[in-house]
Amino acid sequence: MMFQGSLMGDADSVDLGPLGSAVRRTELSHGAWVDLCPGWVSGADPLFARLVAGVPWHAERRTMYERVVDVPRLTKFYEPGEPLPDDELVVMREALSAHYRPELGEPFVTAGMCLYRDGSDSVAWHGDTIGRGRTQDTMVAIVSLGSPRALLLRPRGGGGRALRFEIGHGDLLVMGGSCQRTWEHAVPKSVRAAGPRISVQFRPHDVR
Repeated sequence: MMFQGSLMGDADSVDLGPLGSAVRRTELSHGAWVDLCPGWVSGADPLFARLVAGVPWHAERRTMYERVVDVPRLTKFYEPGEPLPDDELVVMREALSAHYRPELGEPFVTAGMCLYRDGSDSVAWHGDTIGRGRTQDTMVAIVSLGSPRALLLRPRGGGGRALRFEIGHGDLLVMGGSCQRTWEHAVPKSVRAAGPRISVQFRPHDVR
């Protein structure tokens, strides 16, 4: 089944490919898994440009090692019920909810967004364990827009090699099962020149 962007027939709309058999699942340990659907979103260049320009990106600072440092990316989080900045994101969230709800048991309701401005922006090893992800199986669906970047996964606490997924423009990656509490993920800095990238993370209620 094909899902098309909400601006039907508009040159600036996106097309969503099929899920189902197009999704490749990698089983991890301890009940964790990762789904990958390369090129799920096509025609996303105008959407990427709209999000870069239109999202109220926020530069965060946090305390690390007894000093305050800049978080190496820009962010914005949309709470349940908060309007998303583009209708195409609503279409994506509805399509993902329709596909994964039989397994997840609930829809995706939030959208977290990160803007990696270049290869020096990154996110350190972590799991989404604020809320129910600390104790319950859940899902985080990531749609990547813009320049390709690597997403790494490794077992929490060590004891296994890191897995590397090269995530490109329009690719979908979903982390499910126990992944947030038994594995960690990261987007490392790139030693090669890298253009801007937006990561859109759809989550169910009380997972962050």
